[in-house]
Amino acid sequence: MYERFYNLRERPFALSPDPEYLYLSRVHSEALDSIRYGIESRAGFIIVTGEIGAGKTTLLQSVLQRLDDRTVIARVVNTMLEPRELLDAIALDFGLTDVSKSKPVLVRDLGMFLVEQRRQGRRPLLVIDEAQNLGPQALEEVRLLSNLETEKSKLLQILLAGQPNLRDTIASPELEQFRQRIAVSYHLRPLDADETAAYINFRLQHAALGEPVRFPDDACSLVHQVSGGVPRVINVVCDAALVFGYAEERRTIDRAMIDEVITELEETSIVRRPAAAAAGAVERPARSVTRPVAPAAAPLTAVLSPAQPRPTPAMATPSTVVPADNAPIMAQPVAASTDGPSPRDRALAAARDAAVQATDLASAREELAAERESMARRLRELAAREQALLERERQVAEQRRIMGEEYRLLRQTQPTRSAPASPARSVSINKPAAPVSTREAELTVWQRLSRLFGWGHAVRS
Repeated sequence: MYERFYNLRERPFALSPDPEYLYLSRVHSEALDSIRYGIESRAGFIIVTGEIGAGKTTLLQSVLQRLDDRTVIARVVNTMLEPRELLDAIALDFGLTDVSKSKPVLVRDLGMFLVEQRRQGRRPLLVIDEAQNLGPQALEEVRLLSNLETEKSKLLQILLAGQPNLRDTIASPELEQFRQRIAVSYHLRPLDADETAAYINFRLQHAALGEPVRFPDDACSLVHQVSGGVPRVINVVCDAALVFGYAEERRTIDRAMIDEVITELEETSIVRRPAAAAAGAVERPARSVTRPVAPAAAPLTAVLSPAQPRPTPAMATPSTVVPADNAPIMAQPVAASTDGPSPRDRALAAARDAAVQATDLASAREELAAERESMARRLRELAAREQALLERERQVAEQRRIMGEEYRLLRQTQPTRSAPASPARSVSINKPAAPVSTREAELTVWQRLSRLFGWGHAVRS
């Protein structure tokens, strides 16, 4: 929308987690070093918590990108799972396709997989994002996986990231054993005022194609007061400010513009100005504008807040009166032009819509990621079943081939039916047989027939 106007290659304040835009503040640098230490030392659990929008997911993605090829990663992002479903998700993400087995068999196969990875010099790492959704039983299943170890180190490294209530869950008495195995724990705190200013201008400089646009210190200070130093809220306010400046063709961002943007975002409940910041807000002077009265057009308040009732034509005045110094300021509506909303009205509406769309887009991306994870799991299950069917067909075909071969050999080795030779007489190969009379030959034939058919009468001489 505004990238070309501000000479940017992309939106610098998008809500999607992008490791390229990770600003290493003091807290983020400490968190990054703590996670690295936990992974390299192969210690117990690694726990990272932070408020909503503190940058946990972005930090995790940055950590995972910096790991070498020896690390085998299984990442679970959909944590609304039962304990057994969590084990299935972990096994599937590690590449074990057959999860239809019983739980003891599945745990055994997972242990054999981890042993094989260790034998090949690899380091399995399990990363569970949004871990605050896991219940005590699911966390206990994760703890039991940590029991897979050798004499010197763990076979599986486990990293959990979640909101602050994850710490409350771990602090329960029933998870005492889990809590004792935590080796590294770090809580991401919000940015302070100086870090907020550095964070904003760092993102603008990273996205700039030339000379970057900058937010002055007083504007950054106001953004910090409203956002509380939470990176996601900072992104919402700054993105709305760029949209507002683009609509009004203002290439310079100042505190007055930020104040206007925050006021409009407050009306849609996207952000909330603290009481201290509201008391020190910039007082905007009324503008002297003379416009013809147009009852059919909606005033500025109707454009920004559709839920409010429209004023009647009698409420509109031809102009806005500029009060004298120290005189009480009476809010009077400004009649809109018959040509349509002014650029300022369009800018405010665009800033509000952009902020709402950015929030909806972040939620939609999270839902899409969960759906993709579920679809990938189903596809892996179908592939495993198809592989099992193909293996069964191969076994049946092999059995048929073996049976056919055995039948053919049996036909070849079966002797032809002939009259059995008399055991009393044996023919010598080296000596010719003595001549037998016709009568003796006939008796011999009758004797053979008698033995063959079981005749009981005697042969007459």
